[in-house]
Amino acid sequence: MHWWQNLRTLWPGALRQQVTRTGLAYSGAIVIVTLAAVLSANNLLFLILAAMLSILAISGFVSKLTLAGLEIDLLLPPHISARRTVRATVRLKNLKRWMPSFSIRFTGAPPSRNGYPSSYDGALYFTVIPGGVAVEEPIDLSFPTRGRHSERTFQLTTGFPFGFAERRETVTLRHDVIVYPCLDPRPSFQSLADSIAGEIEAWRRGPGHDFYRIRPYEALESARHVDWKATAHTRSLQVREFARDEDQMIVIFLDLDATADQRAWFETAVECAAFVAFHLSETGHRVRLRTQDFDLASPAEGDIYAILGYLALVSCRKGARPPGPDQSSPLQIVLTANPERMSALGWGRGQGSRILGPGTLGEEPLEEEASPSEQPLAL
Repeated sequence: MHWWQNLRTLWPGALRQQVTRTGLAYSGAIVIVTLAAVLSANNLLFLILAAMLSILAISGFVSKLTLAGLEIDLLLPPHISARRTVRATVRLKNLKRWMPSFSIRFTGAPPSRNGYPSSYDGALYFTVIPGGVAVEEPIDLSFPTRGRHSERTFQLTTGFPFGFAERRETVTLRHDVIVYPCLDPRPSFQSLADSIAGEIEAWRRGPGHDFYRIRPYEALESARHVDWKATAHTRSLQVREFARDEDQMIVIFLDLDATADQRAWFETAVECAAFVAFHLSETGHRVRLRTQDFDLASPAEGDIYAILGYLALVSCRKGARPPGPDQSSPLQIVLTANPERMSALGWGRGQGSRILGPGTLGEEPLEEEASPSEQPLAL
């Protein structure tokens, strides 16, 4: 099929259009009629040849006019996580008030154009877009990596009116989109979050005013908390347990000191911090994220999305000196490429605290990634 691909690229303006099989057959018919007209000097054949060439010229002009004056806008949700499919809306507006556009196909740009996979691998087909009218259709997008994505490239294609060639226009939508780290659970992330939740539940049982639960009496406990009504019903000693007035805060420290060889570990640590912080915040717990250049407690100083926004853009920095241990909470989760150093500084000594280093989170080899890139642009 290489000969077919080569013939398709011989069409004038090959960068913007491709000859179809119908166009190739029509071009062959023109060549045959041309030879017959020249060899026979028949005026009727010359008239037929002129009509065929006119149809070919009109087809190219109308095809170009069909794609002219189209404007694309992409409406994205406010919060996007890497490697998760999100529902967006494509708005395609025909700026030509006097002429509709027919047979428009909307696709993602081929990967070879920008060096990384397109965020959209589906296709939309618009039969007709009336003049001055905007149409909207939902699409599913996904972003393979966290970070700032500033460009998304799409392609508009039409074969109207006769299908001799497919004319293409590539449109790049430019605006910044912050993509959070992937929030999908991994077994190691989920077990870590569950164990932290268990530690918090154990902490919540303590002196306070809010009733927590009734449980069986344990040896050497004070009799003043015995619930005599429950004891009478169950015929065994039951005690009232109260919740602490304030939940324990979870401190997550992400050490930015990592080398280029530890980049895979650092990306896993970022995703772990994002997942644990988001999971605990969603269940109503207080979370504090610290790094060498960031410190924010949620919900007191900002919502969880402020933390995720920082984690979307954070990068490792070799030689960054970590601060001393956090005194605001004994429950500390330390993610570092240098566990011995962090332990020597006094981190992770509280009950339930953990220092997690390379090899503890099941990090995977990191693939080479191109810089993400991609907003309304009139053709």
